[in-house]
Amino acid sequence: MTTTERQRSRRRFLGIAGASAAVAVLRHFPRAIAGGADRPQNRKTILSFYCDDTGPSVAGAKAFQTFLDYCAEQRIAGESSLILGMSGHSISRQPSGEEAEYLKQVRRAWDCGIGTHMELMTHHGLFDFDANGEKQGAIHEGLWLHEPDVAAEQYERYLSNIIAESQRAEIRFTGLTWPGCGCDACTRRYTELRAAGHTEPNSALWKALLNLAKQGKFRSHTVPCFFGSSETDYGIHRKASEGDHGVYDLMPNAQDHFGIWENNRDRVDPDYYITADGKSGIIVRHVQTKAPYCIWYAHWQGLNPAKGVGWPAFVTVVKRIREHLGDRVVWMPAAQRTTYVANLVP
Repeated sequence: MTTTERQRSRRRFLGIAGASAAVAVLRHFPRAIAGGADRPQNRKTILSFYCDDTGPSVAGAKAFQTFLDYCAEQRIAGESSLILGMSGHSISRQPSGEEAEYLKQVRRAWDCGIGTHMELMTHHGLFDFDANGEKQGAIHEGLWLHEPDVAAEQYERYLSNIIAESQRAEIRFTGLTWPGCGCDACTRRYTELRAAGHTEPNSALWKALLNLAKQGKFRSHTVPCFFGSSETDYGIHRKASEGDHGVYDLMPNAQDHFGIWENNRDRVDPDYYITADGKSGIIVRHVQTKAPYCIWYAHWQGLNPAKGVGWPAFVTVVKRIREHLGDRVVWMPAAQRTTYVANLVP
């Protein structure tokens, strides 16, 4: 599978479009944002990121600790996924030494500015929670979220089981990331779904997430999700809401140039985000056009500090942001971004 094919299946299958949300900065952010940042004359562009495929098998617990320490030191914020069943069993039940150390770091992530997204249970086939293993020949989780005949009760039951596994490890999820897949079977089925007019996730999924939010199963009463992305036609799309509770597709408007899932040096480019002189790059463009946010996505394979080819570039980008945009941006995790939107929109 080529990089282009993977990108298409991972992020562009949905073809989601929408105008950017004209939303100001969150009034109260626990990491000591100066007061009054929401007033028009003081309005700042929110910065954040999603990091997919995070787990101990990629780089080890020490790498995730280094990443969290750096985020806390630099006072930056984002989301990192947790895939409890990627290794074939639930690592929250009887974790190995390395898995236990990794979960220990995930428990402290929120205090370091990093939310924990559910990237479902396996990033592969559906999980059998009774047998503690992936079901043989099961439909892949990401595709399952788009199947039109799945009932909200089925989604809610499956997601509840994942949350129960996270609770074993004393971890709370902030949202959900779509575990994309470009295998032949999924690609064929996605093509069939598009042809039949099913270009978005099953609406029953949003209902299930809303029900779980109402039950207090997520860290916040709003649930940010990562499905679509676009540098230009981005936005915060409300998918379901009731009272103070809501489910949103919070679309990134910048791509992964930190090595992607291939850990590929040819896919590393800090200048894509912000150049050394601070005059160009997609973050700079979004700030100059007064975009409400700039959120990018990344993959742990390329971003991790242990062996990720994109880690030095990530550090460089954060340094350049601080040097050139420090008074024009503010860092914020996705869960707080969508909570603020929920308070603005009736």
